[in-house]
Amino acid sequence: MVMNDTLASALSKINNAEKRHKQTVQIFPSTKLLKQVLAIMQDTGYVGEFVEVKDSKGNYLTVNLIKRFNQCGAIKPRYTIKKDGVESFEKRYLPAKGFGYLIVSTPNGLMTHEQAFEKNIGGKLIAYFY
Repeated sequence: MVMNDTLASALSKINNAEKRHKQTVQIFPSTKLLKQVLAIMQDTGYVGEFVEVKDSKGNYLTVNLIKRFNQCGAIKPRYTIKKDGVESFEKRYLPAKGFGYLIVSTPNGLMTHEQAFEKNIGGKLIAYFY
């Protein structure tokens, strides 16, 4: 099976499992980008622990859900934002100011839009969750 966007597929699986009140969700395949996004979601308290399981077919992630978020998704196309241009995208993807996070790919790695604003750097929008 060929997947065009593994991040969008994984976030969709998490969304669907959350709506069905599941405790855990298995995401295949495991990618470096997906692990970094899940680490940010874990640091902000939106998902629980996640474990990479090595399998003969390939690696997959088992993610514990903690019933915290309403929506998550990948941002397509990956818009470029300047260090002070986050507000318009915040209005577009998040329901209210200060509620939820945008994930930004910066030269310093992946981080939330708030961290990027504090460090005064821009980048490309990857995903959102709230």
